[in-house]
Amino acid sequence: MSCKPILRDFSQKNLPDASKAQQRDLPNAERRPADVEMARVLKTAPLRVASDPSSGAIAHWKHNALHDVVEPMADHVIMTYPTGLQQLERRSGRSVAIGTARSGVVTIIPAGSSARWDIPGPVNVVQLYLPPTTLQRVAGEADMAAPGDLLERTGHPDLTASRLLLSAADMIGGSAALDTLFRHQLTDLLATHLLAAHIGSPIAFQPTIGGLAPTALRRATERLRSDSDADVSLAALASDAGLSRFHFCRAFKESTGLSPHAWLRQHRLEQAMNMLRDTDTSVVSIAATLGYASQNAFAAAFRKLTGETPSDWRRRMR
Repeated sequence: MSCKPILRDFSQKNLPDASKAQQRDLPNAERRPADVEMARVLKTAPLRVASDPSSGAIAHWKHNALHDVVEPMADHVIMTYPTGLQQLERRSGRSVAIGTARSGVVTIIPAGSSARWDIPGPVNVVQLYLPPTTLQRVAGEADMAAPGDLLERTGHPDLTASRLLLSAADMIGGSAALDTLFRHQLTDLLATHLLAAHIGSPIAFQPTIGGLAPTALRRATERLRSDSDADVSLAALASDAGLSRFHFCRAFKESTGLSPHAWLRQHRLEQAMNMLRDTDTSVVSIAATLGYASQNAFAAAFRKLTGETPSDWRRRMR
């Protein structure tokens, strides 16, 4: 079966009969928050969720069959599927899009759109609720014209977006500072990708030339090295450097070879190794000192980077 959505005429009762333009022209006050509408339609609660005002929210759901109309939402919803294989049907007016929920594809519901969804069985899905203002901000920071409408996608192949979303879901529940910074980066990376691949008139981004000034780089790394209570959001880092979030991330990577999140993750790993090797501090205390939500979250992150648990690494190094 082709993985591309199938578009054809389809007449069906109980379908939204407003045009896409009419749907998207609804006042924001009449659109539900995406998390509220998803909970109503999916009739369950997410397994995990993380959110903040500047980056929207990301949620991991497992839900059963769906046969309902998704009403207009205030945010764009971008989703991907960690596991499984399931048919998707999205019907709006006289058209129907048919796709398959599987690894490596994305589904996009633009803010303000409405359609009837028919999914015959259970689905494992990660969803990002992206404020439309984020697309406008990223386009503006890149000195691009205002973006066009985000395209509807139903089981559309996009390995880049899929991997970004799955990586973000994996980070929920670890270190608060790392998770927040990663979600900020993810939001901007995904917004950039959407502007390049999923709007009516794709935007071409110019390559970055030059990194951060030495003083700005020193301020950024000092903030990242600071205590876990310090503000290490992209907004704070970019403000210190006098740059937009978009340009700060590109310049930081040009200077260090790492994204801000990867740099902080490496720094935390070095801190953990020093404490494990040079002190008798318990693994539980090390996890708390470094800002992890639990010993298990710290152990999972440490093992992912080193291939060993903290306790095994400590025994081997002593």
